[in-house]
Amino acid sequence: MSPQTARSVRSQLRVRLRRRSALLALLGSALLAPPIAARVPIEPIGRVAVLDKPFDPHWLWAADALNARLSLVDLDDSAFLGQLNTGWGVPAALFPRSGKEIYVPETYFSRGTRGERTDVATIYDAISLAPVDEVILPAKRGINPLATGNAALSDDDRFLAVFNMTPATSLSIVDLETRSLADEVSTPGCSLAYAVGARRFATLCADGGLLIVELDDAGRVSRRIRSEPFFDPEADPVTEKAVRWGDRWVFVSFEGYAYIVDFSGDEPRFEPRWSLLSDEDREQSWRIGGAQHLALHEASGRLFSLVHVGEVNTHKDAGTEVWVYDLASHERVQRIELHNPGFTFMGYPIKFGADWFYEFVLDHVVPRNGIDLIAVTQDDDPLLVTGAKFTGAVAVYDARSGELIRRIFTPNMSMLGLFTQPRRSAAH
Repeated sequence: MSPQTARSVRSQLRVRLRRRSALLALLGSALLAPPIAARVPIEPIGRVAVLDKPFDPHWLWAADALNARLSLVDLDDSAFLGQLNTGWGVPAALFPRSGKEIYVPETYFSRGTRGERTDVATIYDAISLAPVDEVILPAKRGINPLATGNAALSDDDRFLAVFNMTPATSLSIVDLETRSLADEVSTPGCSLAYAVGARRFATLCADGGLLIVELDDAGRVSRRIRSEPFFDPEADPVTEKAVRWGDRWVFVSFEGYAYIVDFSGDEPRFEPRWSLLSDEDREQSWRIGGAQHLALHEASGRLFSLVHVGEVNTHKDAGTEVWVYDLASHERVQRIELHNPGFTFMGYPIKFGADWFYEFVLDHVVPRNGIDLIAVTQDDDPLLVTGAKFTGAVAVYDARSGELIRRIFTPNMSMLGLFTQPRRSAAH
């Protein structure tokens, strides 16, 4: 290296050292300097956001089984609107047609998962989602993954029936007008609760029949009706996940036969059973299945059934398609192929790449573990919503065309129940 080149190199090194020293000095002064107040307005405390309305036909309540909470999401805007923390077990919400309140049976333990047990029927304000009252229940309510059959609201919004099992079965009757426990009705051999009139509840019995309980104005039993069996519980039992169609309830058996019970008269009337599956469908091993495998759009009389290809006794397995039936004609009118709803981890969405790439990965790369839950909104532009256990996400379809519209990530870690609210103008 020539002397001239050596001097040039030393000069460049000195310049770099001076620049580095100056930078370090600047950083040091910044760290030691007093903090500069951020020009962000201080958020006032004590303010709580509320909903701008008590009801929207495209709102969905998703039950989080792990955290015992109900999350409210807007299916049109993909927005998380709020949540109810509901104690212990899989929660279920009941919605009066007035739209002013929400009723949720809940269980609490004094030591979290142990200790003294307290069961309550909590009454929430539908605008603020704040608890406004509660009724203490006998500490025996049934807690199981079937959230939809654990409680029922009478058609006049006056009485709430909560299913109990110890394993003896009964119904706790809550008077929602007086905010008190009106009675406990023994239902030996019969379980769950289905609303079948202004002051009537039906329970499903182990022999294949029904027990109907009628109440007086005080919530006491005025009449009991025990029906003959309408299905064979040994050969082909119905699932308890029935859906309501006006004055009728639709039950579906493990083998895919529909049983419709009409409660419009003094006594229940059983319509002839019919099959959701053709002979060809059965040869291809198509079966009903899922944790919440039925949904119904009352105004159009369309029944939505979750189906899959499987062996005998796979009625709890997740589905890959939804088949749609016209209840008046008993004809299948549509088949909807289902997409993965998406995934979350610890309640946070897992999403990667551009939308088209994410859609491709979900539909063609990620193994399909099937859909466990379906629900349908009850408006004139109905949406079909699907969910899968432990995904924390739902997929939204146009219920008439079957087209996938969007995926929505809820804050839930596990999902075992989808609830849409009834039409405000509905009357039975």
